[in-house]
Amino acid sequence: MMIAIPDLLDTAAVARLRAIIDAAAWVNGNVTSGHQSALAKNNEQLPESSAAAKEAGAIVLDALGKSPLFFAAALPLKVFPPLFNRYGEGQAFGTHVDNAIRIQRGTEFRIRSDLSITVFLEDPAAYDGGELVVEDHFGVQRVKLPAGHAVLYPSSSLHHVTPVTRGVRVASFFWLQSMIRDDGNRRILFDLDQAVQRLTGQLGGADRSVIELTGVYHNLLRTWADS
Repeated sequence: MMIAIPDLLDTAAVARLRAIIDAAAWVNGNVTSGHQSALAKNNEQLPESSAAAKEAGAIVLDALGKSPLFFAAALPLKVFPPLFNRYGEGQAFGTHVDNAIRIQRGTEFRIRSDLSITVFLEDPAAYDGGELVVEDHFGVQRVKLPAGHAVLYPSSSLHHVTPVTRGVRVASFFWLQSMIRDDGNRRILFDLDQAVQRLTGQLGGADRSVIELTGVYHNLLRTWADS
């Protein structure tokens, strides 16, 4: 399942975040790469332990916590601290798959990477290229969203970032472990949640059918969820 999350960060939040990371020192993006990714990756990244990455990451995490769409689509159990990268002219990230397990350096924190997230932080008119291309059972999707918008997709997908030919592409990227391991089951729960929300708006929360469908949602969640 691939879901776009519009306006995760508003204009003011994007500006505040960019002021933090634009003033920071960037390093070669391969500092967090696995063996396969290192062969394909050509970009810059904020060191994950840097004060700027932590401060900017807190802005992203705060926004995630306020997004009902993110929660409904991801059903997050654990979220890896947000990372930040940028691609200048000629830089790209070739086709790869994300590591199944992500470990935060210097800590015991680790997650199973069920879902990957990219939060776009640059106006798409300010750069050419730099599309996120995701290949999965839903076909090939090319994604280039406005600043502040995010996209959520299975970490098991093959994906790449096309070469930037003008300007600079800036984004946050990270992974999460969902309470629901299976992507198909997450899709069922997401579709059911969205249908219940629509019916609640039409019929009200006290309607018997709405209550029963809400019960079905939570019973499926009990059946499938890790906690």
